[in-house]
Amino acid sequence: MTENDMLIEVRDLRKVFRRGGRDIVAVHGASFSMASGRNLGIVGESGSGKSTIARMLMGVEKATAGTVSVCGEDMTIPARSAAARRRRAKLTQMVYQDPFGSLDSRQTVASCLREVLRIHGVTAAAAREARIAELCDLVGLSAVQRERTPRDLSGGQRQRVAIARALAVQPEIIVLDEAVAALDISIQAQILNLLADVQRETGTNYVLISHDLAVVGHLTDDVVVMRHGRIVEQGVTAEVLGNPTDEYTRILRDSVPSLDWRQPGVLEAVAERVGPRTNFATRNISVPSTLERTR
Repeated sequence: MTENDMLIEVRDLRKVFRRGGRDIVAVHGASFSMASGRNLGIVGESGSGKSTIARMLMGVEKATAGTVSVCGEDMTIPARSAAARRRRAKLTQMVYQDPFGSLDSRQTVASCLREVLRIHGVTAAAAREARIAELCDLVGLSAVQRERTPRDLSGGQRQRVAIARALAVQPEIIVLDEAVAALDISIQAQILNLLADVQRETGTNYVLISHDLAVVGHLTDDVVVMRHGRIVEQGVTAEVLGNPTDEYTRILRDSVPSLDWRQPGVLEAVAERVGPRTNFATRNISVPSTLERTR
């Protein structure tokens, strides 16, 4: 595989925030890459630095040190012109955890998509309307739903709108920042299957930011595991999750709810590694199985 096959190249990335008169290091010297045609997962608990890395990939957060290259463009250099911002929008788009918060509550679905297309040079009204219909069909939104505002849609429908908006500019990469975390399990499965279908149709690549290893295992080919701003393990998703070499990755994996938790000794083993705060063995826990991998 050559350097040209790499969509993302991150080297020695560091981010320091100044808070209350002291430095807080959010990312410590992270290095990883993402090849064309392979989805990448970045996983870890809250505060691990994964969302900060996502923002630096998008170019909306400035790195303290290191390099971030997306499709050959140095994202550490700010995009200062409207033309540069439009060019970068075609490289990366983001779908956020809260679809309601990321959408304008006053705009209908069609109006939202129409605005994006106008900004990116689709000036003919007929062409815009045809593209809106195409995008809504792709993400499973009906003609009636196109004329509704976000408050009149369900959480899953709002996330479909957010995905359609991201797809409108035909980006190389869509960053999914906990994009299904706020949805219930059945809607999660629908959105994940939708994302897989969209990828087959469009060829768009995904970077999935998540703490949920079941979701990561469903959608990604490669994974980076983070803890306290550092990468503790990375590699092919199936290998890392199937046979982790780092203790933290093993704890994350063993914390995924599954029917295996009902086997004797599993809960006790997890509790021993995590600590004494929760006595799993004395609780009557009934949990659903994880998402089945359908790809």
